Amino acid sequence: MCLFCKIVNNEIAANIELENDDFIAFHDINPKAPVHILAIPKLHVESFNEVSPDVMSGMSAFIQELTKRLGIDKSGYRVITNVGENGGQEVKHLHWHILGGSKLKWDHFCDADPKDFF
Repeated sequence: MCLFCKIVNNEIAANIELENDDFIAFHDINPKAPVHILAIPKLHVESFNEVSPDVMSGMSAFIQELTKRLGIDKSGYRVITNVGENGGQEVKHLHWHILGGSKLKWDHFCDADPKDFF
């Protein structure tokens, strides 16, 4: 079972920000911005290459609700999903990074120093 499925099944603790029947959002343990949340479907989908339009539709509405809750819907935010090894996907469970809370630089975030955002 993958790491994110263990979070969905309450086998691993996470700082949950929002949850419904189909999706869950929690704080990234290595934030790259003042707001850095991961949003995932509860259903295990390995990557964006396998996701159905129905899941994408639900995820879009979930992320919109999440950004309103976080108070970044008006100021702006970034939504990123990585696909495969070359795309930087480390956990083989479809997930989106929602980053905001400050003016975001356009660099390669895996190399970013979080201190630059605070």
